[in-house]
Amino acid sequence: MRIFTLILLVTLTLGSCKERILKSAILPSDFHQTIGGKQAKLFTLTNKNGIEMSVTNYGGRIVSLMVPDRSGRLEDIVLGYDKLDDYINSNEQYFGAAIGRYGNRIAKGSFKLDNLQYNLAINNPPNSLHGGAKGFSSKIWDATQNGENELELTLVSPDMEEGYPGELKVMIIYRLTDKNEVAIFYSASTSKSTVLNLTNHSYFNLHGAGNGDILDHILWLNANKYTPVDANLIPTGNLDPVTGTPFDFTTPIAVGARINDNTEQLNFGKGYDHNFVLNKKEDEKVSMAASVYDPISGRFMEVFTNEPGIQFYCGNFLKGKEVGKKHKQYNFRSALCLETQHFPDSPNHSEFPSVVLKPGEIYSSACLYRFSVK
Repeated sequence: MRIFTLILLVTLTLGSCKERILKSAILPSDFHQTIGGKQAKLFTLTNKNGIEMSVTNYGGRIVSLMVPDRSGRLEDIVLGYDKLDDYINSNEQYFGAAIGRYGNRIAKGSFKLDNLQYNLAINNPPNSLHGGAKGFSSKIWDATQNGENELELTLVSPDMEEGYPGELKVMIIYRLTDKNEVAIFYSASTSKSTVLNLTNHSYFNLHGAGNGDILDHILWLNANKYTPVDANLIPTGNLDPVTGTPFDFTTPIAVGARINDNTEQLNFGKGYDHNFVLNKKEDEKVSMAASVYDPISGRFMEVFTNEPGIQFYCGNFLKGKEVGKKHKQYNFRSALCLETQHFPDSPNHSEFPSVVLKPGEIYSSACLYRFSVK
């Protein structure tokens, strides 16, 4: 009897120590690491339809997103890595990351606010990009999982961190809804007047991460205008109409249909890497900004936001040097990003919608990626 009891206890103990196997096959233990005295972890969200999403509090990154095709087959559709160490050591810093304090570029890393000059890190010469040398994408966020479908991340950014004024308190909520939406809600408050532009930098491939390029993806953008850029990818200040240009996605068209047209704007970005001015009705809050359709898998993604702009980037700087999940290479134009945002370099363009946040105000932004099949 004693032998049987001992065997049973050992069996139960070993069973309880087994690591949860995620649909993405990623091991949560590969994301458990102490960095700067704080604990990095992997959190998994699920909904009633079997969609699974994993997020690490290192950079608030969406690590995997398992979405079905028209036959019900699940595939991970966001680029990234199987292990935390790969994110830390990667040349590509932004896979799936929460971006702040300022998403996109600020010209020459400087701006004026209330007659004071602020200087930021030049990490994308000659500009500051995505919050600087150590932006929110490299922080360990405090994390609380609220049930099976919601993760709450919080962070306090000290006054003058990366050159930005004000102590900033930030909250991001990731929610995987039963409508098959990845809903991202941002809120923040500041102790001093500052500038703020938060977004998420997920790289999507609706074929599956690492499964070829995205040039056959059919894109629609709810934007009659875009912000043309100079050679350093800084907006000129103009809002140019898309009609008659390769930037016209007001009728759905393949991403690759005109991407190699010999135009100055496409040459500057090595393809699409531009902010589009979303069509907004007066007093309209969250509205549809974009959609992407993969005719092979049938996956269909819609994007909703309350932001005035969206950055469409199609992986022009991916060169196959990054080996991601399941040992797949991330090649040229193997993903696209649709980052809901205020316009790049807005602190230096008074004609753009304001990005100034003052004490006593609450910053609020929302982005929803909704998935279905056709």
